[in-house]
Amino acid sequence: MEKTESLHRNDIIDICKRVHANGWVAANDGNVSIRIGPNTVLCTPTGMSKGYLTTDQLIKVDMDGNKIDGDLEPSSEVKMHLDVYKSKENIGAVVHAHPPFATGFAVAGIALDECIMPEIIISLGSIPLTRFGTPSTSEIPDNVKPYLKEHDVFLLENHGALSIGKDVYQAYYRMESLELFAKINLVARMLGNVNIIDEDNVRKMIGLRENFGLENTNYPGCRIDGKFIKSGDAESISEQISGDSIVITRDKLIKLVTIIVSNILADNDLRASH
Repeated sequence: MEKTESLHRNDIIDICKRVHANGWVAANDGNVSIRIGPNTVLCTPTGMSKGYLTTDQLIKVDMDGNKIDGDLEPSSEVKMHLDVYKSKENIGAVVHAHPPFATGFAVAGIALDECIMPEIIISLGSIPLTRFGTPSTSEIPDNVKPYLKEHDVFLLENHGALSIGKDVYQAYYRMESLELFAKINLVARMLGNVNIIDEDNVRKMIGLRENFGLENTNYPGCRIDGKFIKSGDAESISEQISGDSIVITRDKLIKLVTIIVSNILADNDLRASH
């Protein structure tokens, strides 16, 4: 059952309040939008604090950015949102904010793309750093566009962060994951060591994506020593036994077969000695 426009308006206000309460925006920063029709987007207005917006203050625009309905003007960064919708048909919402830890990495010019945390490897893969663009111009969406095919979360150089999703809650939770990941990454750097997960384990985790209903077609992967790992263990074997799924990697299978063969040979030698 599709949501009504009224429910979409409530969702945007809910996300705006969360973003504001989290300290991800100040003053009039940030913007949120939802695609409510093939050619219609509901978005936050310009010049308004996200913590105090009301449903009647939201704006409807078409895919060219023309205002359809609303007393206020749409966010000047709506171009960035519209480019996302035009590039990915399955995207239903966009959230832009300035979460401080993630934005700190954006200002430092550091992408969050190393293979560090299982949750990020499995869910997002990596978070790229897009080139700086002047706010309110086409430069930002133009710089984000090359990453849209594979990524769902982006660091905007010297600006903030952008997240997208099938709905506004998925987009918000991806931003939440980004900010926690950035915070943990910073703490590790302050402690003097960022421990990179080895390639074998990364491939195992990527292989788990299918168990969570995630597709690997446009998965961005994560980085180990300059190399992006994008695929799981292609030689893992899965078979159904009594309705339960058992997954075994090629290495484990070889070890298992070696043990079985060794036991058989030892048993044969024992019988021959008698």
